[in-house]
This record gives sequence, C-alpha cells and structure tokens, in this order.
Amino acid sequence: MDDHLYLVTYDIRDPKRWRKVFRLMNGYGEWLQLSVFQCRLSRRRHAEMLQLLDGAIARQTDALLVIDLGPADKVKPRVTTLGGKFEPVAREPVIV
Repeated sequence: MDDHLYLVTYDIRDPKRWRKVFRLMNGYGEWLQLSVFQCRLSRRRHAEMLQLLDGAIARQTDALLVIDLGPADKVKPRVTTLGGKFEPVAREPVIV
C-alpha cells in the first residue's frame, strides 16, 4: 500500500467547530492528546480528510497542521514521551 503516517494538530477557536473537527478526526485517525491525532491514510483518504477539514474550520481564526511523516510501512518515528505511551498506527482492515 501507499499509506503514509500523518500527524494532525489543530487550534480551533470556537468550541462548536472544535467538537466538529474532533469528531471528524476520530473517523480518520487515533487520538493522541487534546487536538492531536495520528493517521495512517492512503492518498485518497488524505485528500478526503483535508477537504472535510477545510469545510469545518474558519480559516481566518483557526489553524490546522498536517505533517506527513512518510510511508507508513517504512517510517519509524522517534518519539519521546513523558507519562504516556506512543504506538504508531498499525494497518488494520476497514469494515464498511
């Protein structure tokens, strides 16, 4: 597969929009901590996620950052954690 591992973080000013983005992100990745998700996505899912996020935020006041960490099967993120455990998202079957 051509899945990539992404880190998504956001600063949403309005609580209603923040909840909308949080619910949307739950469908695309794993919640790490407040306003931070890691996602393992194909190009198509990545484009779909960006389109939905673009419609959910207010560009004038909100900020959203998507970091491409590279091919999911090859990238070995070096992460230092204090107080919590970090595990990269594994490839799992999606049931539709």
